[in-house]
Amino acid sequence: QVQLVESGGGLVQAGGSLRLSCAASTSIFSINAMAWHRQAPGKQREWVADILSGDITRYADSVKGRFTISRDNAKNTVYLQIDSLKPEDTAVYYCATVIGPKSYWGQGTQVTVSS
Repeated sequence: QVQLVESGGGLVQAGGSLRLSCAASTSIFSINAMAWHRQAPGKQREWVADILSGDITRYADSVKGRFTISRDNAKNTVYLQIDSLKPEDTAVYYCATVIGPKSYWGQGTQVTVSS
């Protein structure tokens, strides 16, 4: 059983920055992909970014250039740096991964951006 714990959310003004963290209960060194998703009020959960083996990163078009995903294998932690925050970034942000046949999700961290 893998546990993912997100942290770092909060209330920020538009234009501000946050760094979200996702701490895993197991080594992430051999995990192929770690991802961030978000769910805004009244909307479906959407994929935001992921980081693959070899530190290949991918981003949704809506966040490209403002979000940066990274991983620290020594700390079993994945980060999401969010810059130039917009009110439409308000959502619960979830960390997720797939290991074998199972998917794992954290409990989420709330990001609220005021205009």
